[in-house]
Amino acid sequence: MNILTINLILSLFIFWIIAKIYLLPRLDELRTQTVLVPILLLHSFRHLGLMFLAPGATYVGIPPQFAYPAAYGDLLAAVLAMLSIPAVLSGHWSANLLVWTFNVEGTLDLLIATTLATMYGASPYMGPAYWIPAFWVPALLVTHYITFLILMGPWTRAQRQHLH
Repeated sequence: MNILTINLILSLFIFWIIAKIYLLPRLDELRTQTVLVPILLLHSFRHLGLMFLAPGATYVGIPPQFAYPAAYGDLLAAVLAMLSIPAVLSGHWSANLLVWTFNVEGTLDLLIATTLATMYGASPYMGPAYWIPAFWVPALLVTHYITFLILMGPWTRAQRQHLH
């Protein structure tokens, strides 16, 4: 197991503990907007995944089979998150569809990028962009999980109406 894998797993575990202690016990008490908007704002920063294509942010030789799908998958997730925010805040009918689309695409992007990074040995070439999979990806995975809980959860009619 390489160091990046260890960092990713330990960071994932720590973010899971944070969610388990501070958010999950209160999830049924909170309005969907109260939970989703900060998650969507966090994911709006995924445009930073374009760093995998920026000279200086990664080392020469980063496998393009990893870098391009990771960068553009993150950019798409960021755009979908940003589009979802006004719909969630206003309770627009499209909010549920937008959040589902964002969450499925964003989760698949992270899983595919992690797989491609492993398959093509990208970690030695990540340079300063190393913090993305070591810290950022675990936080994003935990918040995607929380978003799935919200989308599929047994919410009251009042809570659910903010997504429809």
